[in-house]
Amino acid sequence: MPAVRIQEPASWRLDEIYRYTRERWGEAQAKHYITGLFDAFERIDTHGVASRPVPAEFGVEGFYFRYERHFVYWRRLSNGDIGIVTILHERMHQIERFREDFSDEPSA
Repeated sequence: MPAVRIQEPASWRLDEIYRYTRERWGEAQAKHYITGLFDAFERIDTHGVASRPVPAEFGVEGFYFRYERHFVYWRRLSNGDIGIVTILHERMHQIERFREDFSDEPSA
């Protein structure tokens, strides 16, 4: 089974999501939400989450799925592992941020 690798932009987003959720709804809810995200990451390879290809007009190769209020963007790394590239809230329509997160070639 391939490993799930959290790339730097996704790591920053996870920290942001945790802090925001903790401040708004408390520690227990923040832990619950982050744990749910990680559980979803582990289901990517078995198709336990419904991933779709990133549309061609974005100019990147990868996939995404929705987890509650967030979209998780991922790609298959050169060694077969799964790279979690970024996680964007449903209200974030910042194409530049999305492209920037995908632009760095991940290390396997």
